[in-house]
Amino acid sequence: MRRAPQAQRGVTLFGLLFWGVFLAFSAVVGAKVFPTLLEFWDTKKAINKIAKENPATVAAARRSFELIKAVEYSIKLSSNDLEVTKDNDKVRISFAYERTIELGGPVFLLIKYEGQSE
Repeated sequence: MRRAPQAQRGVTLFGLLFWGVFLAFSAVVGAKVFPTLLEFWDTKKAINKIAKENPATVAAARRSFELIKAVEYSIKLSSNDLEVTKDNDKVRISFAYERTIELGGPVFLLIKYEGQSE
């Protein structure tokens, strides 16, 4: 009695190369995007801290941001880029900015960040 041959299973060389290139590209993009995410999180944390302090004037809020920025080196945003308003005796701070990341040659990744205090 003769058995039917079983189909071979496994990964082809082409499949292995494809997934290797895909994972390497994803790692490079992730490594370039991660610092901009850190900057966004630090900026958001800073404006939330300032909003909780409820500064009396816009200038005081901007000065507080500059003091935090002097310690948090990841923040590149200027205090002039902040929009400071008062809503029912509570300070609201918002910001919006863009970061362009070069991926290689003529290819760039544009990320738009925006946030406001809680």
